[in-house]
Amino acid sequence: MALFDNLFSTVVSAVAGDKAPALNQFLKDNGGLQGLSEKFRNGDAADMFASWVGLDENKEITPEQITKVLGNSPLQEFANKLGIDTDKATEFIATTLPQVIDKLTPDGKVPDEAKEAPTA
Repeated sequence: MALFDNLFSTVVSAVAGDKAPALNQFLKDNGGLQGLSEKFRNGDAADMFASWVGLDENKEITPEQITKVLGNSPLQEFANKLGIDTDKATEFIATTLPQVIDKLTPDGKVPDEAKEAPTA
């Protein structure tokens, strides 16, 4: 599991830059890859998440769709950690989440190590 945790943190850092610590915590708080997959499935956006995991082109997601799937509270918490408004935080998640998931799933599937959320 430590290997996947390191990969997870490295990918988040590469995509998110100085916002990486807050994004890393946000992703962990939402269950990592497996938890996010469930949230997208429950939010009627499983096909979108699957496009990020799969080997084809990533589907874009709007900030409104992110809010619908993940809920307002986690996004407000993330915004507070960054010291920005919730709209900007949601836009950031909408642009970076597809990239992070795509890079964490280069084989087109969620790695076995990701079945459990990464630990802090």
